[in-house]
Amino acid sequence: MKRITILGSTGSIGRSALDVISRHRDRFKVVALSAGSNIGLFEKQIRAFTPEIVAVANEASAQELRKRVGTWHAVSLLSGQDGIAEVASYEKSDFVLSAIVGSAGLIPTISAIHSGKTIGLANKEALVMAGKIVTEEAKKYGVKILPVDSEHSAIFQCIEGHKRSDVRRIILTASGGPFVDKTIGEMNNITPEEALKHPSWDMGKKITIDSATLMNKGLEVIEACYLFGIPPERIDVLIHPQSIVHSIVEFNDRSCIAQLSVPDMKGPIAYALSYPERLDDIVVGLDLERISSLTFKRPDNECFPCLSYAYRAIEAGGTMPSVLNAANEVAVAAFLHDKIRFNDIPVIIKKTMDCHVPQPETELDTVIEADRWAREKAEEVIKKLKIKN
Repeated sequence: MKRITILGSTGSIGRSALDVISRHRDRFKVVALSAGSNIGLFEKQIRAFTPEIVAVANEASAQELRKRVGTWHAVSLLSGQDGIAEVASYEKSDFVLSAIVGSAGLIPTISAIHSGKTIGLANKEALVMAGKIVTEEAKKYGVKILPVDSEHSAIFQCIEGHKRSDVRRIILTASGGPFVDKTIGEMNNITPEEALKHPSWDMGKKITIDSATLMNKGLEVIEACYLFGIPPERIDVLIHPQSIVHSIVEFNDRSCIAQLSVPDMKGPIAYALSYPERLDDIVVGLDLERISSLTFKRPDNECFPCLSYAYRAIEAGGTMPSVLNAANEVAVAAFLHDKIRFNDIPVIIKKTMDCHVPQPETELDTVIEADRWAREKAEEVIKKLKIKN
């Protein structure tokens, strides 16, 4: 019986993971959970899976949850960053699924690594912000990081059994989001509601917007650099609207191995949970005859410059990826609250990056300070944009 911790259990990844676990209770036991502010759903999850320890983002949510849960189940209920870090390092857990969205997932992921847990990494921002630190700490503590993003899980599966020195390049695929064929002018008046209608995947709001701007793919390029030890110049991106081929690995002899499945995050989640084994019938079978054709094309960096900013950030190194990520989080939040236009998102990111002088990524405090600085700078840029508009 593998004992599981899920950080971010009320998000899309967390919900899918609990669905997989619910079908395999003979193999998995949920012992720890953390969530943000969706107390109604979190209460239902606690009642369904009876974890031993849980945490929520703030004390107000914790007090509300205590009223709802009462004394029916002997659960230890914590709150705040320290509480979530304690859940992440819970001694009775074997496996931690890190699925908190955004920069908030960095510290809990580090806590899980320091406690020696196997990590199922769905929080790409941890590697974007502090990839060098995270990978070095994982090596120091003998921790295995299993990728949960569909693209990185695909690469992991394709590379298994091969020497890394045999890999010539990695090709990450991207659905292209809902606006892949639109011009810059056509995207200027896009509403948040339109941007949240992803054609292939069911994801949280922030990730869905990142997919629409192609920033999600940029963050995945940075994540791949650290996960697989591949430099950015050997990582390509192709738009693949069908979302069937999740990634491709090209080897030195020019042969390629790809991983294919229907677009369903339960697949990579289940593989991380059960690795190195595979569970039966996790996703719907692939019917290539019905799909008929698979298409690929290069991304349009003029219409979707966020991808190129991610390459710029990883090439600059140091704290620049942390600044990229922070500026993007601020810009996406502003767009979702109707404070800026869709086309303003890359403008804010670029202006913030242009003002930053990268510092060496040697200490976690340096990364966190860069994140704080970038958020303030991005807010300044937004204010100036609003004045002009």
